[in-house]
Amino acid sequence: MTAVHVREASRTPRGVAWDAFAASAPELATSARALLRRGDLDEGLLATVRGDALPRINPVHVGFVDGHLLTVALAGSAKLRDLREDGRFALHAHQHPAAPSELLVRGRAVEVEGPLRDAAAAVWSFQIDDGVVFDLRIEQVTLGERPDADAWPPTYRSWRPSA
Repeated sequence: MTAVHVREASRTPRGVAWDAFAASAPELATSARALLRRGDLDEGLLATVRGDALPRINPVHVGFVDGHLLTVALAGSAKLRDLREDGRFALHAHQHPAAPSELLVRGRAVEVEGPLRDAAAAVWSFQIDDGVVFDLRIEQVTLGERPDADAWPPTYRSWRPSA
């Protein structure tokens, strides 16, 4: 596992990396990862907050690299400011109309540099240039499964790291 470099010394990582979640709840992690997969890429909708500002939702690419769930924010973006200044996020998977299961991953994002950032850049099929890579540290996962569009309510499963 690659070490996470925390940009701000005052902000220690909270939550767990993807591999710790997957080791603790392997079936849930497999289902979650499948819902984040769209075509040749992993992607979702990332909600961020900062102070008293209104929440933002952005489509994002995510990547599973060295046991971490990573995403990239473009330099100068509001998403970058939100993640650096606050760090709280909620990642939702896109829903398939035929089987609209729901995925919610919540936690805090931590900026990464060095070998982990380089590994992420090598995995993605696009250039990240001056983009900033974040480790999405997991504090809670909820999966609502629906086998088809008519199945209601969803069957929910949830996970949190043990205290």
